[in-house]
Amino acid sequence: MHVLVTGATGWVGSAVVPELLGAGHRVSGLARSDASAAALAATGAAVVRGSLDDLDLLSDAAGRSDGVVHLAFKHDVAFGGDFPAAVAADRAAITALAAPLAGTGRPLVVASGLAGHSGGVAVEETDAPFTDSGTTGRMRTEQEVLGLAASGVRTVSVRLAPTVHGAGDHGLISTFVDVARRTGVAGHVGDGGNHWPAVHVTDAARLFRLGCESAPAGTVLHAAAEQGVAMREIAGVIGRYLDVPVRSVEPEHFGWLGAFAGLDVIARSERTRQLLGWEPAGPGLLDDLGRHYFTVPAAR
Repeated sequence: MHVLVTGATGWVGSAVVPELLGAGHRVSGLARSDASAAALAATGAAVVRGSLDDLDLLSDAAGRSDGVVHLAFKHDVAFGGDFPAAVAADRAAITALAAPLAGTGRPLVVASGLAGHSGGVAVEETDAPFTDSGTTGRMRTEQEVLGLAASGVRTVSVRLAPTVHGAGDHGLISTFVDVARRTGVAGHVGDGGNHWPAVHVTDAARLFRLGCESAPAGTVLHAAAEQGVAMREIAGVIGRYLDVPVRSVEPEHFGWLGAFAGLDVIARSERTRQLLGWEPAGPGLLDDLGRHYFTVPAAR
């Protein structure tokens, strides 16, 4: 297959591109900067210069491909305080990417998230997201994408665990470490009994490839190798390695991350594993914390 990947040099995309190439697929990746283009070209992938706002470019590139993996999202805009604008840009990009795939049966695999399923009850792939979630806008995007199956697009949504971990992570877990290092406290909200699912970045990348290759239209996949790791356990490991106290804090302690720190998310992935033969092989989150998150200051 010739696969177009947006967000190709992001945290997950940087693992998806070599996963696809290693399986014998050709890859074209969207790159919006010279640095991203150079990094992408170094992998052996073709470079498509542009951004999520270049809708005609996205449609043209998607039309020249055998399928699309859509990972890009305007996180800087979302975390900068305008989440609705980031969601609107994402929907416009998906519409542009899907248009040339209509009626072809070609795959459109999008990244969604499990953070919108907070409630402390194990969520399965067949469960719809909670409508009172802070990420409702993006969850509605997932439902719209899955609905495109009716127009002949092989749509697949990969719900990523909030903790996609591994060497080089600059996301949520590295931010927790950074906050603890800066404040001298490894914090958790309440008693820390709330959970986050976790998946190693290489396992997530493999799931995107499998979904692109063979998942049926309208499929939801759960990228959750561990269905829920208690936040007090995560804080405990951080406290031990940084030699700082572990204690309950208010959500504001974490800055922008406070909106997520108290979520209780538990996600099952049995259907995903049975459907595609996906068997996570990477280290668990707590083990990986000790391997990769304390040798140098965490990225901001």
